[in-house]
Amino acid sequence: MTHPQHRPWHGVLVATALPLSDDLSVDYDRYAEHCAWLVENGCDGVVPNGSLGEYQVLTPEERARVVETAVAAIGGARVMPGVAAYGSAEARRWAEQAGEVGCTSVMLLPPNAYRAEERSILAHYAEVARAGLPVVAYNNPVDTKVDLVPELLARLHAEGHIHAVKEFSGDVRRAYRIAELAPELDLLIGADDVLLELAMAGAKGWVAGYPNALPRASVRLYRAAVAGDLATALPLYRQLHPLLRWDSKVEFVQAIKLSMDVVGRYGGPVRPPRFPLPPGQRATVRAATEKTVAAGLV
Repeated sequence: MTHPQHRPWHGVLVATALPLSDDLSVDYDRYAEHCAWLVENGCDGVVPNGSLGEYQVLTPEERARVVETAVAAIGGARVMPGVAAYGSAEARRWAEQAGEVGCTSVMLLPPNAYRAEERSILAHYAEVARAGLPVVAYNNPVDTKVDLVPELLARLHAEGHIHAVKEFSGDVRRAYRIAELAPELDLLIGADDVLLELAMAGAKGWVAGYPNALPRASVRLYRAAVAGDLATALPLYRQLHPLLRWDSKVEFVQAIKLSMDVVGRYGGPVRPPRFPLPPGQRATVRAATEKTVAAGLV
């Protein structure tokens, strides 16, 4: 199987946090500015409507407009929307909408309304692939309870349904098994706190959380890691890891938005059922972010 010539999922793609006003409405102007700022600071693109973008609590109208806003701000080739939905037909419609506004790839979770078995997973990805855009699978067994194990990823790739995988299991050993079973399937770092390990294992991209607050330092870390420049990457990774590990915690949206506020960006509130961080966690994130600022990593 051959890849599309253009691989927009390579590099640092930021799973964008979504700015909400005090009344919890979406601030589209601020979102457009944020997308542009990320690219200006070295990021290669954005992933709107991921979990960090709180897509589950958006109306269909809001969700569509978020994608349109990102495309208008930085161009469709830099925008890879999340198209997850409970139904395969709905996920395909989101992929079609992405294509209609100029996006050139999409990211798709497996069926997550129930613990799907292999036949359902294969059919789900096949249906969304019919929209005509390259699909990046998103393996998040922690939250979906569906595990895209290397053998299943290899089958999805062999059948032409996916071109890459955002790997969020946290099991870095899988990188080597995926490379053996499907050498043409691009591995993307899916969790910030295993960035160095997966970069060293051959990752081609990073669907990233903490660049929302720290784009320049994060991009510098990623570039050094994929280049095998451990002298640069390892000290930087150690400095950033107290923040990066929040990307794998339940409260990752609130933590990243708080860090954005601390560094002088706009993070803002979250929509229910999420709650603001309790005082202890808030103090921990704030202290780690302030330490990063003091170290000149913003």
